[in-house]
Amino acid sequence: MVIYRDEYRLYNFGPGHPFSPVRLEMLTSLLQALGVWQEPLAPREATREEVLSVHSERLVRRVEAASRGERVPDLEYYGLGTGDTPVFPGMDRAARILVGGTLEGARRILAGEKRVLQLGGGLHHAQYDRSSGFCVYNDLSVAIRHLTRAGLRVAYLDIDVHHGDGVQWIHYEEKEVLTLSLHESGRYLFPGTGHVHEIGRGEGVGRKLNLPLEPFTEDESYLETFEALVPWALGAFRPDVLVVQAGADAHFLDPLADLLLTTRAYARIFPLILDYAEAYAGGRVLFTLGGGYSLDATVRVWALLYHVFHGLPLPERLPEGWLREWEGRLGQPLTPTLHDPHAPYPEIPRRQEIEKRNRLTLERLMELLRSHLVH
Repeated sequence: MVIYRDEYRLYNFGPGHPFSPVRLEMLTSLLQALGVWQEPLAPREATREEVLSVHSERLVRRVEAASRGERVPDLEYYGLGTGDTPVFPGMDRAARILVGGTLEGARRILAGEKRVLQLGGGLHHAQYDRSSGFCVYNDLSVAIRHLTRAGLRVAYLDIDVHHGDGVQWIHYEEKEVLTLSLHESGRYLFPGTGHVHEIGRGEGVGRKLNLPLEPFTEDESYLETFEALVPWALGAFRPDVLVVQAGADAHFLDPLADLLLTTRAYARIFPLILDYAEAYAGGRVLFTLGGGYSLDATVRVWALLYHVFHGLPLPERLPEGWLREWEGRLGQPLTPTLHDPHAPYPEIPRRQEIEKRNRLTLERLMELLRSHLVH
């Protein structure tokens, strides 16, 4: 099942902002041009009460007031009105529409659906009391809370290049939520968190896992650590459902970070996630989108996800008409194939050192967790 509505594009911080609704317009038009678009389920927007299941009343009041154009003197204290998360008219409703899509995915899982792809959302930086990093409300945590209140154990997997900090902190003391984030190290990248020692508090100890990777990590090293850690963690926790934030900004073309994944890594990661859902979560998995700031790369990664999700063969070449239209609109050339060309960037001279550091980080995490089992 796919969830989407055109109003997702109302979540718009303005021209020049990297979290652009153009990404969704390009993606849906590409899937239509490829002839694989299936009519999605259009969700309702989340209610105020549903947003309040994870956010404070004082944050929601300020989002609402700012959305109406009212002057809010302490807005920046709540993470709004900044360069990252500027205010725009109708922001509250636009954010609640995205929350509603991910929440509808959770409802569908509870109703018996096995696989759900939410073509939006993934706003993983929003905190209980603060908007952050392009994220006004945290759709993922609203959906996770809905699932846990229904009695399910949830494993949250975040492959965005930035640490999934909002989801981690909202559920930091909850034993029924496992969070697992693979990201570029917070020593170098926003939000500066996601270190190995962040393993939860109270009943949540051993259920918050972070694998901070070195800048310029490539496919092989990423996949090595991913395949070592993720099935181990899921096998220990045994969730009822897997919730996945499928940000595309770990791709080498992304302008806001320095991991170097290619589409071939994603072509391995997405089937693995589906396999892990079958092996450890009864086949139940809810995907959202997330970050991704190279229009060329992000749209291709998410089109790849759509094909893998539906078990469709990958196209050898993108449609010529679609390429001409979007190259004209963007004023830049686009990669004409779903996959990146081979050897798409210069060889990394520190490759062996980076791989060694990533292995050491994984070992440190596993050693720490052995004394705090995630069962």
